[in-house]
Amino acid sequence: MKFIKEDIKLNQFKPAYLIYGSEVYLKNLYKNKLKVAMVGEGDSMNYSHFDGKGIDVPEVIGIANTLPFFADHRVIVIENSGFFKNASDLADYMKNIPESTHFIFVEEEVDKRNRMFKAVKEVGRISEMNGMDEANLKLWVASLLSKDNKKITEKTLMYFLNKTGSDMENLQTEIEKLVCYAMDRDVITEIDIDAVCTTQLENKIFQMIDAIASKRQEQALALYYDLLALKEKPMSILFLITRHFNILLQIKEMKRLGMGNSEMSQKAGVPPFAVKKYLTQINNFTTPVLKEAVTYCTDIEEMIKTGRLIDKIGVELLIVKYS
Repeated sequence: MKFIKEDIKLNQFKPAYLIYGSEVYLKNLYKNKLKVAMVGEGDSMNYSHFDGKGIDVPEVIGIANTLPFFADHRVIVIENSGFFKNASDLADYMKNIPESTHFIFVEEEVDKRNRMFKAVKEVGRISEMNGMDEANLKLWVASLLSKDNKKITEKTLMYFLNKTGSDMENLQTEIEKLVCYAMDRDVITEIDIDAVCTTQLENKIFQMIDAIASKRQEQALALYYDLLALKEKPMSILFLITRHFNILLQIKEMKRLGMGNSEMSQKAGVPPFAVKKYLTQINNFTTPVLKEAVTYCTDIEEMIKTGRLIDKIGVELLIVKYS
């Protein structure tokens, strides 16, 4: 991100940029920053966009070889192409891009051994965007609120993140709701958050696992029925419960090995602020119980998929067994 900002500031652009990772908000933000810096808003003559697999490479090359129309730059944005996981003839073209043409590739996943990845790395910039760490995420939320003259305490901010998750697009939406709800009041409270913010499914699963671990069977089942009432599918819930037990098992093992929270976050694929919650929860389970739970989840899934068990009942059995 730092190099992209420098290129924009200096108005000196590389032939190709690859922006990849799981954080959609950041990928779109920097894709648009680059596009606007090079061709401005609304320049359809010098801007081309391709999305999805099956992109016609000769067509792309033909556009790339066309001089910009009364402008300094031509920009080609290519998203979700699969070029960075599979073979692509476009890799050979990266060394021959005209000086006035610039590619912006946006992908979720890449293979760093891929020819296209190596070709872009040789001539341009590559930036992985998987979300901010806890400190920067909190600063970002606070800055969005401050634009509307709203304040939030550290405790309330963490309550907000724990409820809504770390997806930045979703957070932006929830912040807009909070600002509108608070109206003329300066300080955002937990009451405001409970009133208008949507609890993410993963957080509901976390509450359910808490209830299971504490042997509060009635509460765990009530949370499950609430999810069903919200039209969540039993198989989706089962997937998230399985994932949760698996993360708990990973965190427990990493803690045993003495890893820090930041490393745990990266390896387990969870937001840094969520690691603290998982560390609290692992105390309620032994390693053998977590291993058994992951296996049992897999067995339940297999029985449902082979028609030996109804999906709704299968998840109920899982909750009852461990609560």
